[in-house]
Amino acid sequence: MDQMTVEKELHVAVVGATGAVGMQMIKTLEETNFPLTKLTLLSSERSAGKKITYKGKEVVVEVATPEKFEGVDIALFSAGGGVSKELAPEAVKRGAIVVDNTSAFRMDENVPLVVPEVNENDLLHHNGIIANPNCSTIQMVVALEPIRKTFGLSKVIVSTYQAVSGSGVAAISEMKEQTKDIIEGNEFTPQVLPVKGDKKHYQIAFNAIPQIDKFEDNGFTFEEMKMINETKKIMHLPELPVAATCVRLPVETGHSESVYFETTQNGVSAQEVKDLLASAPGVVLEDNPAEQVYPMPIHAVGKKDVFVGRIRKDLDQDNGFHMWVVSDNLLKGAAWNSVQIAGSLLKLGLVAK
Repeated sequence: MDQMTVEKELHVAVVGATGAVGMQMIKTLEETNFPLTKLTLLSSERSAGKKITYKGKEVVVEVATPEKFEGVDIALFSAGGGVSKELAPEAVKRGAIVVDNTSAFRMDENVPLVVPEVNENDLLHHNGIIANPNCSTIQMVVALEPIRKTFGLSKVIVSTYQAVSGSGVAAISEMKEQTKDIIEGNEFTPQVLPVKGDKKHYQIAFNAIPQIDKFEDNGFTFEEMKMINETKKIMHLPELPVAATCVRLPVETGHSESVYFETTQNGVSAQEVKDLLASAPGVVLEDNPAEQVYPMPIHAVGKKDVFVGRIRKDLDQDNGFHMWVVSDNLLKGAAWNSVQIAGSLLKLGLVAK
């Protein structure tokens, strides 16, 4: 199996199977030849009854209820925080290990928040539920962890340029429809972005919206606070200064990030950082300014790696560096990281049979 060592076969459930991430989870399970003997696909009543092809066979999507988790070994959840809070404990009661892709449990001190390249061993302390971090956090910590381990890390400032697929299929449709309407000179009314449930909605086509999720009292958005708090938790650095500004762009898939970081060690060169990342797990270095080689979201789509480039030393701060980080937010940012966690559970012998 791709990038995993597994010996056991098992029963896997995907909750939210018809959503953008759920569909990508199913595709990833298939493409990585995950060793499951039974696949159960679950969703809301609205989507139940749909048929999804897995390895040439049609699987009927069923309504997600507590009873459906009987006999399930690993349940991959991506159906919204409310569904996770309601059904994840029910799945655990029935013996399943839950890998949850929502924000429902991420900051729960009893729930490990895991990126396998960074903190795989945190899985050893799970109590039935494992949280998959926010997509933008995942790609950043994969790039930062080798730096932290080798040169130390004393500060992180990130600005993100996030794809609309992070808001779901409705946001993708809205971007495409708005683009067509603008080109054809038609009127339109934004209804989805920046946040479907917020008071105002703005055009995303030919625009940049500096709001992802709702604003907190401190002026940061919930998305920005996710990146700040999750980075500290995953890297076990509760005192690490982290700041984030998250922006939505009219890109369908693939999040990009401009990351400024400071090392605790002085005298580190940009080349040393490049050499380190060139051999880091889950990282692909694309960094040759002379040939205009650098990561772009369009080239990251469909790939499971985190792409890093534009690595350069800050002009004023000796221990400060800048880098550009890109990844497929539906794959490494969600589906692939979830499947990686499932593979790590098997590798570490944590799935009871």
